[in-house]
Amino acid sequence: MKRLFTLFFLCVSITTFSQANFQGKAVYQSKTTMDTDFGGRQLSEERKKQILERMKSMLEKTYILNFTREESVYKEEEKLEAPGTGRGFRYGGLVGGGTFYKNVKEGTILEATEFFGKKFLITENIEKPKWELGNETKQIGNYTCFKATLVKQTNAFDWRNMRRRNRDDEEKKDTSKVKKVTEEIEVPKEIIVTAWYTPQIPVSNGPGEYWGLPGLILEINEGRTTILCSEITMNPSEKIEIKEPTKGKAVTREEYNKIIKEKMKEMRERFRSRRGVNDRGGRDFH
Repeated sequence: MKRLFTLFFLCVSITTFSQANFQGKAVYQSKTTMDTDFGGRQLSEERKKQILERMKSMLEKTYILNFTREESVYKEEEKLEAPGTGRGFRYGGLVGGGTFYKNVKEGTILEATEFFGKKFLITENIEKPKWELGNETKQIGNYTCFKATLVKQTNAFDWRNMRRRNRDDEEKKDTSKVKKVTEEIEVPKEIIVTAWYTPQIPVSNGPGEYWGLPGLILEINEGRTTILCSEITMNPSEKIEIKEPTKGKAVTREEYNKIIKEKMKEMRERFRSRRGVNDRGGRDFH
């Protein structure tokens, strides 16, 4: 019965949005939770609260998706930051941001981002995601949404899925299910992504890298991150221009990940070197 409702919504929506110059704008709120034990360090509740407040600008963001039938641009909403909030926790491309362009007809992605002061233009060819469609529904605003799930291969440098390695359980753990980032940090190789899409807006698109469903994706649940649509404007009076980003050094996703890996290695070695000097200095003093 619910699949009949899906077909009904799709037929109505195709009629409603049949105009050739169809455009839309969706606002999404992204929120990521994190482990508050801070690696087992003994911190006061007040100190934990201060750290989380400083990280709020990284963990909670607002994004704008401008879309047509075939193209979209997904970009973080620009806003002024209060002094002393979030700056110490921005790590360039590790945090994301920039401009994310998709062409779902051609299966291409262009991501303009910045990493340690350098601009990159990441090019990527994509295949249609292998979503598993479900019958479960829920209401998001004025839209009836259907559930879909996807098994996603993680990116080892996606900070949102990173976690500390539990050395006590190292022998019991199936290490084939995780990726080692550093001696202390790992990420699961796969995660389950849950999407809620509405056939009432017949656009095969959604926030960030997500697309490929018979309707606009209004909610994504990915690990510790939830992305929820809070506002939709159909055919706004002011025409939307969707342009491919052009600034930055052109690299593939693999090349970009290699650059991040090398930079992280350099930073770890620099940190160990400084710590070694401090340790030696302390021993000489005593």
